[in-house]
Amino acid sequence: MVTVPAPFAASTIAREGPAGEAWLHTLPNLVRDCCDQWGLVVDGAPMHGYVALVVPVLRAAERLVLKVSWIDRWSEGEALALRAWDGHGAVRLLDAREDAGALLLERLNPDRTLEHTGAAEAVLVAGRLLRRLSVPPPPGIRSVAEEVADIRGGLLEQWERGARPFPRRLLDFTLDLAAASADESAARVVNQDLHYGNVLEGAREPWLVIDPKPLAGPPEFAVAPLLWTRFDDLRSRQDLERRLAMLIDTAELNSRSARAWSVVRVADYWLWAVQQQFTEDLAKCRTLLDWLAPQFAS
Repeated sequence: MVTVPAPFAASTIAREGPAGEAWLHTLPNLVRDCCDQWGLVVDGAPMHGYVALVVPVLRAAERLVLKVSWIDRWSEGEALALRAWDGHGAVRLLDAREDAGALLLERLNPDRTLEHTGAAEAVLVAGRLLRRLSVPPPPGIRSVAEEVADIRGGLLEQWERGARPFPRRLLDFTLDLAAASADESAARVVNQDLHYGNVLEGAREPWLVIDPKPLAGPPEFAVAPLLWTRFDDLRSRQDLERRLAMLIDTAELNSRSARAWSVVRVADYWLWAVQQQFTEDLAKCRTLLDWLAPQFAS
């Protein structure tokens, strides 16, 4: 019987309340049922992320992981994206019970990510992966336009509730950028949570993406997390401009669109950080927007 790690249980209950607590009670039985269905043997202590329990398993001699996620609008499209990528630049999906949030995946090295490489190498690898994963979206993936509608709908309210943490002219600028929705006819699969900690060392390929939060839309929407993660590597606006230019060049992106979407997403992240009282994130967002849109952020 798998034991749910206490920190994962506590954070899930704090976030989801009674529904999360009820879900946690089902996890050991769900893991057991998946193991019985897919012929798996538990091969170590479970790990976890923000919304998922990850159990190392064996199928005969094959080393895999069983991932069981709390299903929300961000995680529900994970299997669709992984099937579309079919292991090319991303972790390989072997089987799924999507109604239960259960995925059977190849096992990668959780102890080595792009957070453990030189900054320039990490940016280049991430940019190449962003380009490779920009494939035509399968039916059923939520669109960037839908996501942006939610962002726009909440920005003003969050700005007011957060005691107006940045100038109104930046808020208006952000709302205008978000209103200029991308052409859905040119949509690609966009991993809105592509960052250096979600790229793990693999055996088939040196680096593979895990834990996608997919949308259908312009690939430039994926850039922002690659700016706000490994932020300590950036010492100046020039450093940010070099990173942004490397990502745009390597991933073959539109420069104007990449900057615009990054402003939208950093502003949204800033307001979220205000709600969560994450002071470190607030400082990071303030600096990023000073650098990305200096005429509005100061």
